[in-house]
Amino acid sequence: MTILVRVGFLACWAALGGMGLAQTAAAPTPVPVQRDAEKLIAAMQVKLDDWAQLGHYREANKTLAPAAVGEDRVVFYGASMTEFWGRNGSEFFPGKPYVNRGVSGQTTPQMVARFRQDVVNLHPKVVVILGGGNDVAGNTGPMTAEMTEDNWQSMADLARENGIKVVFASLTPSTDFPWRRGLHPAEKIRALNVWLKGYCASHGLIYLDYYSALTNAEGGMKEEYTVDGVHASVKGYEVMAPLAQAAIDKALGHQ
Repeated sequence: MTILVRVGFLACWAALGGMGLAQTAAAPTPVPVQRDAEKLIAAMQVKLDDWAQLGHYREANKTLAPAAVGEDRVVFYGASMTEFWGRNGSEFFPGKPYVNRGVSGQTTPQMVARFRQDVVNLHPKVVVILGGGNDVAGNTGPMTAEMTEDNWQSMADLARENGIKVVFASLTPSTDFPWRRGLHPAEKIRALNVWLKGYCASHGLIYLDYYSALTNAEGGMKEEYTVDGVHASVKGYEVMAPLAQAAIDKALGHQ
């Protein structure tokens, strides 16, 4: 809403030639300012047209073959930490029937909105859910811990109603977000992970603890495991992969 108000102000200022209370002489709108405003409006329109980003995997879902009889299909579901797994030199479980349905930047309300399309309708045996960091960052507006917790529960309910085993991954550590500096998220991430671990224990779900393996003393990610303090490096994914596989094996009853 703040962005819209600013854009509206720019538009009004341009239309009135920058007229102030003292009825100063009109001046032409600087071209770079006008172009920046137009780009911002266009970007926001794209988000409004598909807020949950249902179009991100729509075509990929159409072309995905049905799970074969006896296939242990797993959907990895989340935001950028999930989507980037398998890029920039990292490997995404070669030889495994695992499907990546991460969308960079997403918050848990967006994840709930596309859960049926990108998880349920793919008929996996297991879903590995990693989401909530962007809630702390406020990517789609301010959110309380309770709002994130409610969305986690909604995804768990949808999965269980459709016979899908649930693995909840901990939020990964961070002391700052490069795209939104100064929020000091470390303690909020710790608190959400404590709640999520307890929820999994009380509801018979599997808690996948990436946090303990990746974190440093300050609650951030160890330098060798990250590219920017938030996203995993190749080494970071190499640490996460066996932890994820062990959780999947447990969900499938292979342990």
